[in-house]
Amino acid sequence: MSELAAIVHQLRSGRGFAHKRDIGQAMSVLARALPGGEGAMAQAVAVGDDCAAIPDPAGSGWLLFAIEGFLDDFVQALPWFAGWSGVMVNLSDIAAMGGRPIAVVDALWARDGAAAEPVLQGLAAASAAYGVPLVGGHTNARSARDGLAVAVLGRANRLLTSFDARPGDRLLMAVDLRGRFEDPHPFWNATAGAPPARLRGDLELLPQIAEAGLADAAKDISNAGALGSLLMLLECSKAGGEIDLDALPRPACVARGEVPLWRWLHGFPSYGYVLSVRPDRVEAVIQRFAGRGIACADVGSVTTMPQVWLRQADQRALLWDVAAEPFITARAPASEAALA
Repeated sequence: MSELAAIVHQLRSGRGFAHKRDIGQAMSVLARALPGGEGAMAQAVAVGDDCAAIPDPAGSGWLLFAIEGFLDDFVQALPWFAGWSGVMVNLSDIAAMGGRPIAVVDALWARDGAAAEPVLQGLAAASAAYGVPLVGGHTNARSARDGLAVAVLGRANRLLTSFDARPGDRLLMAVDLRGRFEDPHPFWNATAGAPPARLRGDLELLPQIAEAGLADAAKDISNAGALGSLLMLLECSKAGGEIDLDALPRPACVARGEVPLWRWLHGFPSYGYVLSVRPDRVEAVIQRFAGRGIACADVGSVTTMPQVWLRQADQRALLWDVAAEPFITARAPASEAALA
């Protein structure tokens, strides 16, 4: 099996892709249960984006709601970093849609007070570093397992969505390579310990790009990795893509072969985004990120056919055929599929 074929197999069978596929199942259940179907869940943008977005009742712009839950094994193994990540990943979601954060709330389950303490310390540290107040939440320190969920309220003047990539656009990947792997977990930590002013300024790039009209579509790189996040962006936009693996930014340890490429592709980078950009705006976007020391590269193109293909050197492999097998979008009920 070639390296490219092995990468496709590892991604498709990995935990990150599996968790993202749960989204489609949940959407299918809600679409059947809600009186208005799937449309009842959508306000400013359809379900499947990084945040829920609704028109701001106070005037122009949109209110953004982001939430993340964390697996108990992660919370137990890295409790402080889990608390930090609870804030950080939600702020990344808000930024990915062109927004700025307003406030954070959390829900924490822990075996006892001692288990809860480092999680709360991580939450507080991130709240202070990013300058976003932690305004409330729920705590249970008598749970059988450790668990954490964190939500953030934000606001955007102009949205970036997962639904506006167009055939002919260029696909960009921006990622902060000033970090380290959190062994043995699939996390690249480029935020914990970074200067607060840098963290805040780096997040501000996305709303600035949105408001300057340099991009319409973006998504933060989640635990599905860079390729899974590109796949979600393209699926939501009813498009496909050609992605050049050799063009993806990567840490020096991966470039030197000390860490296998598949680990980087599986990883959550803590600060990473994929964007769909008109060709004449690519250089302006790359320079925005470069000005803050963040690697950004043109990694592929948006195509009309709803398939996502990977290229590596002279090899080419299909990552996903969305037309044949939805990734995160709702599946048609069996009765409808039979009639299709």
